[in-house]
Amino acid sequence: MNPFPDFNPTPLFKDYVRYETRRQFFKRGASLLGTAALASLAPHTLLAGDQKKLIGASHAIAPHFAPKAKRVIYLHMVGGPPQMDLFDYKPVMAQWFDKDLPDSVRMGQRLTGMTSGQARFPVAPSKYKFSQHGKGGMWFTELLPWTAKMADDLCFIRSMHTDAINHEPAITFMQTGNQVTGRPCLGSWISYGLGSMNDSLPTFVVLVAKPTNTEQIQAISGRLWSSGFLPGEHAGVSFRSAGDPILFINNPDGVDAKVRRKTLDGLNALNELNFREVGDPETHTRIQQYELAFRMQSSVPDLAAITSEPESTYKLYGDEAKKPGTFANSALLARRLVERGVRFVQIYHNNWDTHGNVSGRLPDQCKDVDQACYGLIQDLKQRGMLEDTLVIWGGEFGRTIYSQGGLTKNNYGRDHHPRCFTMWMAGGGSRPGSVYGETDDFSYNIAKDPVSVHDFHATALKLLGFDHERFTFRKQGLDQRLTGVEPSKVIDALLA
Repeated sequence: MNPFPDFNPTPLFKDYVRYETRRQFFKRGASLLGTAALASLAPHTLLAGDQKKLIGASHAIAPHFAPKAKRVIYLHMVGGPPQMDLFDYKPVMAQWFDKDLPDSVRMGQRLTGMTSGQARFPVAPSKYKFSQHGKGGMWFTELLPWTAKMADDLCFIRSMHTDAINHEPAITFMQTGNQVTGRPCLGSWISYGLGSMNDSLPTFVVLVAKPTNTEQIQAISGRLWSSGFLPGEHAGVSFRSAGDPILFINNPDGVDAKVRRKTLDGLNALNELNFREVGDPETHTRIQQYELAFRMQSSVPDLAAITSEPESTYKLYGDEAKKPGTFANSALLARRLVERGVRFVQIYHNNWDTHGNVSGRLPDQCKDVDQACYGLIQDLKQRGMLEDTLVIWGGEFGRTIYSQGGLTKNNYGRDHHPRCFTMWMAGGGSRPGSVYGETDDFSYNIAKDPVSVHDFHATALKLLGFDHERFTFRKQGLDQRLTGVEPSKVIDALLA
């Protein structure tokens, strides 16, 4: 029995015919005639029962089953947060201060160039106090008191692991499922799969928040929100934190809306001529982006006018939310974006690469995100949006228990560590108040229930209504997918 009886495929078929060039028509004529015959015979109830209500999209492929999450807010902590200083409490390490990490624990793990020349690997216990919170008694660092308050809303994964040990390939792997650039990121896949819920804002928006501490900033490339081999319309649109959110969207002085409309009509006509000559589908992407930009001239100013928010909002997110470019401000914008129908919002927060001076940097990093994350989750909850909004928090890998550089009781550094790290989810059908996976006493190796990056992606796709093995895009003769070809699985224990 078809689960989507009310979906009408006719508009999609008409778009296909309209975009087909004469050369393409004759080349594919046999298939086209067969498709036309099928479309004329097929009832209007072919595919999707009330699909627009289900996913709110006019141009999307049908999900494989009813999604629990309609939208995503992904909070990426660039640089790799130290799990043992934040969530992965290891009290036994206090007895190991300045002792060498046993070879039986390190097991010949490859090292980065930052610590490969060290004569020894002294254990650096976390200097921060931990306490338990929520019904499940989750452990939280003293640096995250606001996050600890919402323990029962969070779904922790303590056993994440990755194949990458350096930032650029690790972030790329976390976002695209591959360490090599040029593939679609998670936001682009979701845009492709679920489509848009609005016609005046992008489907996928990226915000790069500026940290208070800028001691060591990692490069964040636009390749991370590329659509890769998917159509260009699914690429992320980066909003600026200062000045106009999007450059060149406003009309120049002396150019009114009528003149801009006439100009766009002319450009669209030229692009249609070019399409008929060349047949490149990206030409229509260009036309659609011009039209979207025209509509955004009215929607973006309303979105960016956060001064219209009541004072109770700033009490929730913190006063930093009033300052453009801060993480708190970005979190508030993320709520305003998803509230207006944006499907996927990605926030990058930099400077988590704590190779040294953990005591000087980590408190600043935590303060930047702590209350803002709490405010975002509670804001979504009180608006009735958390149940179908998946919020993701995490970095690209973890940090080592041994110190990089000098070690004292009050300060130390930590190198990159791909073998285990912690992430959390909230809402969108994830299991609240739960902890999945365990690491050893050194927070160095996974002791129970490992979760790979591909497993995580498969689980997120399940929450969004897709079977990761069937959610594909044909490219170069292959059915490409976010989870690649290596074995991966949905972690059912993470699902509510």
